[in-house]
Amino acid sequence: MSSINNHRRLGRTDIHVSPVALGCWPIAGMTSIDVNDADSLATLNAAVDSSVNFLDTAYGYGANGESERLIAKALGHRRDDLVIATKCGMHWNNKTERAFDARPETIQRECDESLRRLNTDRVELLYLHAPDPKVAVAESAGALKDLLDAGKTRSVGVSNFTVEQLEAFHQVCPITAFQPPYNMLQRDIESDTLPWCRQRNVSVAIYWPLMKGLLAGKLAREHVFPPEDGRAKYPMFQGDQWQKNQDFLDVLRGLADHIGTSVAQVVVNWTIQQSGITAALCGAKRAYQIEETAGAMDFELTADQLRQIDQAITDRGTVITRAAV
Repeated sequence: MSSINNHRRLGRTDIHVSPVALGCWPIAGMTSIDVNDADSLATLNAAVDSSVNFLDTAYGYGANGESERLIAKALGHRRDDLVIATKCGMHWNNKTERAFDARPETIQRECDESLRRLNTDRVELLYLHAPDPKVAVAESAGALKDLLDAGKTRSVGVSNFTVEQLEAFHQVCPITAFQPPYNMLQRDIESDTLPWCRQRNVSVAIYWPLMKGLLAGKLAREHVFPPEDGRAKYPMFQGDQWQKNQDFLDVLRGLADHIGTSVAQVVVNWTIQQSGITAALCGAKRAYQIEETAGAMDFELTADQLRQIDQAITDRGTVITRAAV
């Protein structure tokens, strides 16, 4: 069986990343249940031991930078083997609510604090976490360009942008990477931002490849979410949408059984084979979780298997991911 475990170039830089990246939001313990430092540290080491060199974190991953601090503690001795991406422009206020602030002075301050938490003099990739409606995109871009020129980051990216925002930012500061949500059932970027990135050789590192764990195939049809699990509020985990998703997963289970892999590995492998996708950010709070998804780099779905999946996606029909307003 062929493999796609080859590192990929990040934009036009000389930085190369594994197609499976570790998403370090879960270890922050903000919304994930049953998180502890020992397991988080083991997860970080397991990622690197599983040929994952790309770690994705953020200033706002944790009320006090827990994710970045854990990366430094676990992997400081392996720093030169890592590609670390972090983000600025989002923090948690004193009510534990997300607050966006992309003013230049905030971007510069958060970058410096992230570097201190990570115990490093630079990151390989620094994203603007999201556009700030109170600050012009070009103004934020100028601040990130200054950090690029100062060597505090080797490249710059943006997350959760529209095509218009990408264009405005790119005119001031070259974009190396874009980070949007994307998976088998959420493919909106294929019609707008993904073509924009492909035309400009901008890498796309997607999040939610497993659709908040749904596409891992481990939640039984009769699963009942505990009150503290925030996923239950999403339509894709409720009612008719839930049943259609389970029917879709039954098809993927059959394919995974035939190949000899897990459903999650099939899903991630499909994702990193899509045109224009550089990497899939796979969140994990336990070592076995990233070990499993990293295994998606060890094989390659055939053209026939990809066609089977595409047919199953078509048969699944329209996906409702947000409640009606």
